[in-house]
Amino acid sequence: MFEPIHALFNNAALRKTLVRFRIVLGIAVLVLLFWQLGWRAEHFWLAFAVSMVGELIQLWCFAALDKNSTLAFRGPYSLVRNPMYLGRYFIVLGMLLLVDHGRLAVIIGYTVIYWFYMANRVKREEALLKEVFGQTYADYCAEVRPFLPRLTPCSNGTLAFWENRLFHNSHGGRNLIATLAVWALIAWLLFR
Repeated sequence: MFEPIHALFNNAALRKTLVRFRIVLGIAVLVLLFWQLGWRAEHFWLAFAVSMVGELIQLWCFAALDKNSTLAFRGPYSLVRNPMYLGRYFIVLGMLLLVDHGRLAVIIGYTVIYWFYMANRVKREEALLKEVFGQTYADYCAEVRPFLPRLTPCSNGTLAFWENRLFHNSHGGRNLIATLAVWALIAWLLFR
């Protein structure tokens, strides 16, 4: 039933184009949504807080992930296999909380689209991680769920983990600056 949708999300040419233009497309979609559906300035601080929770999750991920070198089971990865995608979800969700008309429909639509994006991307990534880390990754997958966080860290994981080298190598600071710049633009548009 969902095969055509999964095929769309796994189309290599489409993915490459979307990645290349993701920032411009993201800003265009947000501007279009808010221009057509209006803004709710009274929800600004709640929306900003939701978005910043997502950003903090992402920053923590950047400081715990040594991509394709070491299996990440420290920090947020000790609770859930894909915390980076959960963080991204909340960053945009916060922004969508500002939509005035049709907010619930926009949030549901976003959640459905994001689910297909996340599920398909994770499926591709996990196939690669199985090749790279073998049984160690299989053991990790048996203990840590892909999207729903555990209440306690996995058996070989450490929750309190932050490594500055990893954070700087992954450009976590740039991510924070970009998110804050978008929020500064939103604040300027709302409160000018």
